[in-house]
Amino acid sequence: MEHSVTRPPALDWSVDNCTIARAMGVLGERWTFVVLREVFNGIRRFDQMREHTDIPRQVLTNRLAMLVDEGVLRRSPYRDPGERERHEYRLTEKGFDLYPVLVAIWSWGDRYLADPEGSPLELSHRDCGATVATHLRCAEGHEIDSPRDVVARPGPSARRR
Repeated sequence: MEHSVTRPPALDWSVDNCTIARAMGVLGERWTFVVLREVFNGIRRFDQMREHTDIPRQVLTNRLAMLVDEGVLRRSPYRDPGERERHEYRLTEKGFDLYPVLVAIWSWGDRYLADPEGSPLELSHRDCGATVATHLRCAEGHEIDSPRDVVARPGPSARRR
């Protein structure tokens, strides 16, 4: 029996300007989503993040600076009584747009990496208390049940090889 190998159509377009690669240049470092988790959960001050996560001081400094430089977080000044001015970190619109990504990573970790007794935290809808999850949906509103129901195709800036 002869077996022919089909050439995937994706090989016909360039990935030189791939937005996944660009996004991972910003988000791909181990501690980035831990920092974002903290900010999404209301922990916005450097010392509180250090205390809650044990991220090394210089690593946290670098992650916060990069997220500010990339426009994901903004620095907001505050001053506790008798102290010098410091900054806390707030999400920008670009940062809030990462929430579904954080939820997807969190869900994946809960499914495959949680301790036997389960996850230490869960995400729930403030209004009704139901568990929060991500779902894929096309622009026409159809629910996507499987990655096999999605096909990649050249986008507006695709270049042919």
